[in-house]
Amino acid sequence: MAEADRTGADMAEVDRTGADGARADGARADGAGADGAGADVVATMTGFAHTLRAAGVAADHERTQNLLRALAVVGVTEPAAVYWAGRATLCASPDDIARYDRCFAAYFGGTRATRSRSPAPAVTITRHTVALDGGRSGARREEEEETLAAVASGAEVLRHRDVAVLGPAERAEINRMIALLARGREQRASRRFTPSHRGRLDERRTIREALRRGGEVSRLRRRTHRTRPRRVVLLIDVSGSMTPYADTLLRFAHTLVRSQPRATEAFSVGTRLTRLTAELRHRDPARAMNAVSQAIPDWSGGTRLGEELKAFLARHEARGAVVVIASDGWERGDAALLAAQMARLSRLAHRVVWVNPHKGHEGYQPLTAGMRAALPYIDDFVAGHSLAAFEDLAERLAHA
Repeated sequence: MAEADRTGADMAEVDRTGADGARADGARADGAGADGAGADVVATMTGFAHTLRAAGVAADHERTQNLLRALAVVGVTEPAAVYWAGRATLCASPDDIARYDRCFAAYFGGTRATRSRSPAPAVTITRHTVALDGGRSGARREEEEETLAAVASGAEVLRHRDVAVLGPAERAEINRMIALLARGREQRASRRFTPSHRGRLDERRTIREALRRGGEVSRLRRRTHRTRPRRVVLLIDVSGSMTPYADTLLRFAHTLVRSQPRATEAFSVGTRLTRLTAELRHRDPARAMNAVSQAIPDWSGGTRLGEELKAFLARHEARGAVVVIASDGWERGDAALLAAQMARLSRLAHRVVWVNPHKGHEGYQPLTAGMRAALPYIDDFVAGHSLAAFEDLAERLAHA
């Protein structure tokens, strides 16, 4: 309680100094309206909220709107003000603070963020210095605002860039962001039951309790079905035409396997079907990718999706699962066989999601034989070429 009081006092002090700074400046941030922030700030903070949701923070639409209202008051001229405004409005519990700090530092690149148990005295001191510096405060505020806007804008642009054209540094940043994409998983009812205050009558427990009380029924016991995460099965094309995207797709699969190890299966498809679930359970992404590269025997080969789907359905369980097929649809085998296996898969799976990296490109048309054969049996046809596309895919899997 004492720590919470100290944190609240520090936040109150930041709010008072922020209000004084705003009055000294005589205006809000550029482009801000009466009830909200400017268009650039809205786009930046909406992207930041997407990142937080990917990390497991409940930064929903209402909390994002509260953040924009707070920024309209304190402004976006200083990273400390943005940090505390976001922490006060987007974090729903103490467990969210550590995730918020990591995402803030990653999204705004180099901005000073604190751990959850430290109220960041250095950031608060910087806040007072800027507010009281007189002649230098205006220039310093403008410099910090330009730096923050440039970094945030760069991060937002990077979210939508095609991973096939990224440089090594940009690809490393995308890989770090993909590791934060763990979302919740849609729950399904299990056959097993658990005690509950509501639900169907539990005759056995009710009778047993009555017998312990001498035959008097004092309370009706009830039960309901347990819930468990719905299974997700990923089939990732590692053929030659998918080489620019295969590594990113496998890293996304690693994130899903790590978040729900018992409810996620991953396979590579090309000229043969290879199960990768065990390799992707490594905690370290680099070790996991190294193990995957050694396990896959048909890197950059051809594509026989029909034969691989037939092998998968013969050996593995797809009933009730969300099946994600990541491929560009360049089928080298029999398209009629692919259509027949897709029809069978659509009858067994809870949902079939096809991820095609080329769908995110302007003017794309699914004209390949494989895509034409598979399209009638697909529930969701989505892009898979950028971080934003993977965020959308993670959201679909969380609400399948």
